[in-house]
Amino acid sequence: MKLTEKQKRFCDYYIETGNATEAARRAGYKGKNLNRVASENLSKLVIKNYIAEKMAEKDAERIANQDEILAFLTAIMRGEVTEQTLRGIGEGAQTIDDIDISGKDRIKAAELLGKRHAIWTDKQKIEGEAQVVIVNDLDD
Repeated sequence: MKLTEKQKRFCDYYIETGNATEAARRAGYKGKNLNRVASENLSKLVIKNYIAEKMAEKDAERIANQDEILAFLTAIMRGEVTEQTLRGIGEGAQTIDDIDISGKDRIKAAELLGKRHAIWTDKQKIEGEAQVVIVNDLDD
């Protein structure tokens, strides 16, 4: 079952406002029972799926993924990133200057990357198969 154009508008307005009744009004639904119409729309599986899909797309745009984080930490560790700081130029005036990331921050980025790649692991991970033999050597 496909969404009608009005249902798509309802979904888009619902994502925008978070208010189902307002979304129904903006989408063009008429009547005094807009809250009931909105509730019925939200209970339909096809509408739920459409809203979930659109929200996942929005999250993918806003939230950094693992590769982005690792690339950023690598750029910091290598000194490829600068940060802005204020520098006084006299008589209370300031200017914004780009400076290199501090050594402390570069070490922290390297440490985080090392943790991600399990370079600093103190625990030993041992895998294998062993046969268990129970010996009853206790006297009665």
